[in-house]
Amino acid sequence: MQHFKLNPHATLMASVALVMVGLPLQAASQDHRIESSAKSSYNFMTYLKDDNIKVASSDGVVTLSGTVSQEYHKFLAQETVSGLAGVKGVNNQLLVIGDQPSEHSDAWVTTKVKGVLAFHKNVSASDTEVSTQNGVVTLNGRADTEAQKQLTSEYAKDVDGVMEVRNNLVVAHHAHESLGRKVDDSSITAQIKTALLFHKSTHTLATKVVTKNGVVTLHGEAQNGAERDLVTRLSEDIEGVKHVNNRMTVK
Repeated sequence: MQHFKLNPHATLMASVALVMVGLPLQAASQDHRIESSAKSSYNFMTYLKDDNIKVASSDGVVTLSGTVSQEYHKFLAQETVSGLAGVKGVNNQLLVIGDQPSEHSDAWVTTKVKGVLAFHKNVSASDTEVSTQNGVVTLNGRADTEAQKQLTSEYAKDVDGVMEVRNNLVVAHHAHESLGRKVDDSSITAQIKTALLFHKSTHTLATKVVTKNGVVTLHGEAQNGAERDLVTRLSEDIEGVKHVNNRMTVK
């Protein structure tokens, strides 16, 4: 029986070589998971489904390229990807296509109001028609309850540029089709950040949002207790949120 004497140096070098071969494979696998998670996220499958967004990850740095129809879709896509496990940074190269309304124009206000309603679960964006003339927003369509009708007005009023809201919603309960899709944590975080930007009462706040298993934790600084409570309420009204821990401090 032959006996082979192992060379310690050769053994070490072989081990290093195996590790070096394994690292690129692990990185490639991680990048693939990031790309797959982004594309299958709730936000990409719901709000961004009609946009042409390409997601490419290299060593955890994600490049977003392609086109979106709304300016805020760029922000939503970036924030959704930023919250995914393993992401180290996001290079946002998305281009907004189509005619975009000028800032503070009636069309711009309408877009903002529609965006606010889209993210909040206790109002119905799909059943609400929004039009704006000289800063006066008119709401037509249906609401399930009087409370939902009033909340729709409240959210519309809290959009920058809105001078007045005329609520013509008719209260008539009807069945809503459920998407039946789980809302992932990164999508929840991105929706909250976008919603807080849309509301003029909260858009200047530097609010840090962390979501884990649907439980949201908020950090940052509020001007007063009412502002802090508003951030909690707006965050609770996001699809998929189970609970909100508001740890914001008051100046």
